[in-house]
Amino acid sequence: MEKNLEFSDLLRLIDERSTAFRAAVAAAPSLDAQVPTCPEWTLFDLVKHLGGGDRFWAAIIGAGPADGPPAEAVAARAALEVPREREALLAWLAASTQLLLSALREAGPDAGCWAWWSALQTPRTSGGVARHRAQETAVHTYDAQLAGGAPQPLPVEVALDGVEEFLFTCVATPSAWPHKPTTFDFHTAEGLSWRLTVDGDGARSIRIPAPTAATGEDLDAAGVSIHGTASELILYLYDRIPARSLHVDGDAGLLDLLRAWEPEE
Repeated sequence: MEKNLEFSDLLRLIDERSTAFRAAVAAAPSLDAQVPTCPEWTLFDLVKHLGGGDRFWAAIIGAGPADGPPAEAVAARAALEVPREREALLAWLAASTQLLLSALREAGPDAGCWAWWSALQTPRTSGGVARHRAQETAVHTYDAQLAGGAPQPLPVEVALDGVEEFLFTCVATPSAWPHKPTTFDFHTAEGLSWRLTVDGDGARSIRIPAPTAATGEDLDAAGVSIHGTASELILYLYDRIPARSLHVDGDAGLLDLLRAWEPEE
């Protein structure tokens, strides 16, 4: 994968991962099963969160450009009531995903909308929302599978896009890094790599050449380099697995600083 996924691919992945999520919920022994990676939630809570998020973002996309989410969408999410019976709950979730997909299709990839992230590297558009929702759905599918005792790696296509999406959306900021400037390199076993730079100008990421056996690191050595499959990297970035599950070179303490950082914007 050299180019970003097309908008149609993102919609397909949202649909595919939502289908896999529902399959995991259907197979789980109980909706009251605890979600180890979301320790305050049961599987029922996780379904409510994902479906409520689909409906919330559908309303945001439908509202168009704005300085904040629509008041009606915020109120609806706060007052959300969902079925307790499993079959009805799964039907509600499927309908929620279709509401999101319909809103995205109607808007197209370039329509402006409110979004919580900095526009530094991810646009506040329906395309940016689609890319992020594909990742949220994929990671929560892993959560649901784990709650049912049968976690699966994220599919390569969505995981590779997910590493970049996380760095561009969840990390990119103009807020100053409060420590010594440094870099973080993320290398996937599938052959894509990124460098995150943090300094007084904030945080931003770029794709970099993957290291080779002959040349080692192709750029100046990073403060810390993290190696793993794309699935492992995205699960680490979303705090689903610990850094010790990956191969880390350099100053591992930098990872703790990055995890603890809370930029103002």
